[in-house]
Amino acid sequence: MPVGKIIKSLSGFYYVLCEGEVYQCRGRGNFRKKKVTPLVGDLVEFKAENKKEGYILSIENRKNELVRPPISNVDQALIVTSAVHPNFNALLLDRFLVLVEEKRIEPFIVISKVDQLDEQQMEVMESYKTLYEKIGYPVILSAVDDTEAMDQIQSHLAGRTTVIAGQSGVGKSSLLNSIDPRLSIDTDEISESLGRGKHTTRHVELYEIAEGLVADTPGFSSLEFGELELDQLPECFPEFVEVQNDCKFRGCLHHKEPKCAVKSAVENGEISDQRYEHYLQFLNEIQNRKPRY
Repeated sequence: MPVGKIIKSLSGFYYVLCEGEVYQCRGRGNFRKKKVTPLVGDLVEFKAENKKEGYILSIENRKNELVRPPISNVDQALIVTSAVHPNFNALLLDRFLVLVEEKRIEPFIVISKVDQLDEQQMEVMESYKTLYEKIGYPVILSAVDDTEAMDQIQSHLAGRTTVIAGQSGVGKSSLLNSIDPRLSIDTDEISESLGRGKHTTRHVELYEIAEGLVADTPGFSSLEFGELELDQLPECFPEFVEVQNDCKFRGCLHHKEPKCAVKSAVENGEISDQRYEHYLQFLNEIQNRKPRY
C-alpha cells in the first residue's frame, strides 16, 4: 500500500500527498471506534482507486502532536513577531518559545517590519537578536521586499514540515505570500481599534513552499500552559539546562532554592534577567493554575 502525508483536512475529507500527487480520502470507520482522528501532518497508509475516492487504512506513529492547531509530525516552528504594529513583546515571544520547546519542536524566530524602525529602535531589535542567538535560536530580522531575509527563511523551510506561529497582525500570511505569491493567502489589515489583526486563516493546510511543507494555520489559539508541569518548565529554557546540573538540589526550580546555578548565572549576566523574570511569571502561572478534572 502507498504511504503519503495528509496535507489538508476539510469537511470529513483528508487530502493525502504521495509522490507529487494529491488524493482525496476518507477515514475508515474503525478510526471513529478507536477515537482516533487523522491529523494534518500524519503519515498514512491509504488505498485509492482514483484521485477522488480513497481510504486511509492506517496512521503511522506520530513524533509529536499539537492540539491547537491540530497538526502532527512538526519539525520546526517559525515564530513571527513584529517590531511594531503590534509592538515587539518579549514576554509573548518567550511564551511561544516555551510552548514550542514543550513539544520538542525546533523554533526559529523572524522579527518582521524592521523597516519601520528608527535607528535607536533598530539597536534594541539587534540586541534582542544577539540575546536569542546566544541561547541557540536562529533569528532573522525581516523588512518588506527584503530578499536576503526571504532567502534565509526559505533555506530554513527546505525539506522540513514547519508550523507558523505568532500573534495576529504580525504578518504571518503576508510573509508566506511574499515567499510564494501563488498562495494568495487572505490577509486583513490590522484592526486599529483592537491593535491586533483579525483571524483570516480558517483551516489547517500544509502548503508546498520552498521545497518544504508549511502549515498556514490559525496559530496557537491557546497560549496557556495547560499541559506543562512545574518540573518541565526549566527544560524549556535552553540556557537554564546548560547550567542547572550545578544547582545544589536536583529538581531545582530556580526560584527560592539556595545555591542555584541558574540564579547565579542571572546575577553575573550569563543569563538574561528579563528571560529569568518571564520564567518566574510562567512558574507562578503554572503553580496557580486551576486543576482540571
